[in-house]
Amino acid sequence: MTDASAPIQTAQSVPEKRARLYRMLWRWHFYAGLFCIPFIILLSITGSLYLFKPQIEAALDRPYTNLVMTGPSAPVSQQVQVALKHVEDSSFKSYRLPDGPKDAAQVLVTKGGEDTIVYVHPTSLEVLKALPREARLMAVVRTIHGELLMGDNGSLIVELAASWAIVMVVTGLYLWWPRTAQGLQGVLIPRLQSGPKVFWRDLHAVTGMWVSFFAIFLLLTGLPWTNVWGKGFDMVRDLTGTAAVSKDWTQSRKAEREATEQAFSHHGHDAPYYVANVDDIAASARAARLAPPVTITPPNARNPNWMARSSAGDRISRVEIAYSAADGSEIRREAFGDKHVIDQALGVGIAAHEGQLFGVLNQLLGVLTALGLVLLSVSAFVMWRKRAPDGVLGAPPPIPDQRIGVGLGLLIFVFALFLPVLGACLILVAIAERLILSRVPSLRQFLGLAQPAPL
Repeated sequence: MTDASAPIQTAQSVPEKRARLYRMLWRWHFYAGLFCIPFIILLSITGSLYLFKPQIEAALDRPYTNLVMTGPSAPVSQQVQVALKHVEDSSFKSYRLPDGPKDAAQVLVTKGGEDTIVYVHPTSLEVLKALPREARLMAVVRTIHGELLMGDNGSLIVELAASWAIVMVVTGLYLWWPRTAQGLQGVLIPRLQSGPKVFWRDLHAVTGMWVSFFAIFLLLTGLPWTNVWGKGFDMVRDLTGTAAVSKDWTQSRKAEREATEQAFSHHGHDAPYYVANVDDIAASARAARLAPPVTITPPNARNPNWMARSSAGDRISRVEIAYSAADGSEIRREAFGDKHVIDQALGVGIAAHEGQLFGVLNQLLGVLTALGLVLLSVSAFVMWRKRAPDGVLGAPPPIPDQRIGVGLGLLIFVFALFLPVLGACLILVAIAERLILSRVPSLRQFLGLAQPAPL
């Protein structure tokens, strides 16, 4: 009799373990979504706008293209001097080669770590417009997207939201994976005629099935910009000897401004320490036929050479040339294929993240993913409010003994190791739940927490 009952007990333990795992991941999914929803909506909107940065900036700069030319263009050095005179006591930071023969020159000057773009007419040398670089529409959108207009603190919040969003998507895929589905209804196609409860459930689940892969891709390729993950990644690359000479992205706008101030405030434009003329460097950069837009930067405290850089959106077309500060001769050229394989992979990922890897189709795919994330957020909010009882948060019930298996524990460890901000948050939440939240009866009931064990 004992032998006969053993297989039955083992067979029952498998569904029980799956049920426990399902309930735990459902709870994780709920809290991750509750925290992420407002940030996902904001990041989806700002990200969708930023996808069309080339078109938007081209429209904003249209008044400074196809200008009436009254003669040959003035030397680049004169255009730079006009910009420096317009912003007193500034230093020359970069010159953008005009994309067209009748376009205004864009001279970037810096003062106190703040950059100003000065539009100069190539022939009349008239200043057509000047504005802080951070005041450009796309710069504002980027700052909201990456820092919530809160500097490093905002960047940390965005990184935390992105980390929890990864958890949300992964757990959502597990919860809604079609284990017993019959056909595509409710999996890839929502059931529209089965009542509001099924409609909202299917809208959420089906949208998740369609956009999860693209959402994970966007979240992962956004991590290099973040403060904690990005700096940790740079540290690993330093330790492994794979660090990039120069990166195409930064982790912090504040750090970028500080680096600018440090690099360009040590000398004025009246007595530059370099000898090669900007006119010669501009001529060499034009002859190199780099993919536009192309910027020229003078030597500074962080880089002793003149640099000509292509900032092509697809990043694969980018080329960077270093010219000697002494005589203007080319001393180094780096194309995309010359970069470390890690930088190549990151470059492709970032270009796709920005919607610039394969043109308009890339942009449309990014917009559809962002719309899918907004739809996921809205449907999740509706389901939550429809299901939540009055007076409580409506979280899924916890597992009574709160035990987790080795596999799930290992999964949590991997997530916490790969996403350190998430790991720190998990520790803080566990401490708060253990010592505070679960010991206040009203909070415990509202949050749906388990009764704490005696200390």
